[in-house]
Amino acid sequence: MTAMLDWFGAAPRRVLALIAAACVGLLAFGLYLQHVVGLEPCPMCIVQRYAMVLVALAAGIAAMLRSRAGWIAGGTLVALFAGFGAFVAARQSWLQWYPPEIAACGRDFYGMIETFPLKRAIPMIFRGSGDCTKVDWTFLGLSIANWSFIWFCAIAVAAIVLVARQRRRPAAHEPSYA
Repeated sequence: MTAMLDWFGAAPRRVLALIAAACVGLLAFGLYLQHVVGLEPCPMCIVQRYAMVLVALAAGIAAMLRSRAGWIAGGTLVALFAGFGAFVAARQSWLQWYPPEIAACGRDFYGMIETFPLKRAIPMIFRGSGDCTKVDWTFLGLSIANWSFIWFCAIAVAAIVLVARQRRRPAAHEPSYA
């Protein structure tokens, strides 16, 4: 366990790059579920995608930096964005476990195009059109929202550990190539 924690302090660029790569993989899987499997994302799914994109960007940019201050700032942003994504995923999981009487997650795609002018319909499309309370897909008994929550929490914990380890490291030992 301590060897793994030491890795967070000794190889922050690798940790951040791994987080960014994991986010890209998760986003790609979400697009696969949408475009190949045919699952329509709900508005909360779209918000989680935006949070995942922000996590990937913050981690990717921080991984390219060569300063401890940059790693700390990037790790902090990663933790904040992942925390926001975890909050949305937890809320969606709650809605799936205890669905309200009337689902109010948004309109369907064709209804928006027929009802609204194109300049108003396009932003609505990016909000998603699926039902936030519906469980369309599961793996090991957990829904997409449940898995999203787990991933966001794991990323947030990794970022917090990275930041804590970097803050404890003395500045004199900062490698120029890590």
